[in-house]
Amino acid sequence: MGIYDFVTTFAGLPVVALEDDERPADPAAVAWRIDMEDFEASREEFEAAFDKLLEVAGPGGPTALIIAEWGSAYDTPPPLDLLVRHAERLSGLRALFLGELSGEQCEISWINQTDVTPVLEAFPALERLWIRGGQGLALKPVRHEGLRELVIQTGGLPAEVIRAVGACELPHLTHLELWLGVDQYGGDARADDLAPILAGRSLPALTHLGLRNAEIAEEVAAAVAAAPVVARLTSLDLSLGVLGDTGAETLLAGQPLTHLTSLNLSHHFMSPEMAQRVVDELPGVAVDVSDQQREEEWGRYTAVSE
Repeated sequence: MGIYDFVTTFAGLPVVALEDDERPADPAAVAWRIDMEDFEASREEFEAAFDKLLEVAGPGGPTALIIAEWGSAYDTPPPLDLLVRHAERLSGLRALFLGELSGEQCEISWINQTDVTPVLEAFPALERLWIRGGQGLALKPVRHEGLRELVIQTGGLPAEVIRAVGACELPHLTHLELWLGVDQYGGDARADDLAPILAGRSLPALTHLGLRNAEIAEEVAAAVAAAPVVARLTSLDLSLGVLGDTGAETLLAGQPLTHLTSLNLSHHFMSPEMAQRVVDELPGVAVDVSDQQREEEWGRYTAVSE
């Protein structure tokens, strides 16, 4: 399965496509979206669109920017050098979404990415970074004072990237969401790779943790059950994966979860009895056990893979 709907708001702002004829009254009050109509658009075409963005988005550039199809996203990484080169001109940038392509444009596991470290280094005031696609994705451990929200959506997230996230110092990050995916598409992580994140030492402000779309959901549940970071979370999201009765039992047998405001376990393989038990044992928590799946002859499946 892929992702077929585009976000209509990003960073709390309505999304406006760059190619739209109607311009917003305040260009800083919207999230701008660049999307090449031609899937095989040239670098020159994207640069022309980027120059147009700089013209219409105001003196500080866009507050929020969504980069969708940049041309042959299935084969080439996003042109992040353009952003880095124009960092001074993009002084107002606070939110960035790299690779918001639909499944009809490019399956999530085919989207090429690259080393995103230069973006974090060039934009110290960036507050939100969303990334879709794990092929070629890389990150070096950095300290970033501005980042509040980091979301990485993949059909397979390399363990090396997860370890790099855990090695970063992100003192103000409150929201972390990782789509772990499946081994077939590069999701080679095991629960041990999550240990620095689950320890929480480099993420002192974290209140929301999402470890979603995981083929290793049972392992993740066992690790989360004893993870120090959970005690200070308000919301926990283990949805879109292959969680079953064993993982749910482990969660309930671990540390208390009654302090949570919400627990998302949707798209799961729990029995109806176990799903109801989770809800019953966490009466003050908004528990989502919707979208129950049925195990196929060939096994369980994540919600998003290819």
